[in-house]
Amino acid sequence: MPSLKDLTPNFRNVRLLLAREKGHPAGDREEGYDMLAPLTGEGRLDAEEWKSHKGSCRVRRFRTGEEDLVGRLRRKPGGQWYFDYAEGDRDDEIGFHLGEERFVTGEYVSIARNGAMHTYQVARVERP
Repeated sequence: MPSLKDLTPNFRNVRLLLAREKGHPAGDREEGYDMLAPLTGEGRLDAEEWKSHKGSCRVRRFRTGEEDLVGRLRRKPGGQWYFDYAEGDRDDEIGFHLGEERFVTGEYVSIARNGAMHTYQVARVERP
């Protein structure tokens, strides 16, 4: 695995936390994702940098009462971004228009997990 010093300057650690939804009226700071990915100056996923550094683009899903899942940020041929934790697509979590979303503190992104869409707020974006 490449070291952090080998990453380009536009790589960022992004923390996503579950936003308000049914069953979580105040959101949940104990459920979310930590993602390491290259972002453009506007805060969007940088597909060109991702192509050159796929092995460095990681995601960790955390949730109270469950073991963390660690996987990769991947992209399908049509451009759809997803989180991949194991071989095959049964555990994949698809991002809803992640290529157009801005990973800027306070913004919202949606991720499909187990057939249901969940919204997450960008809680933090920082250099690794």
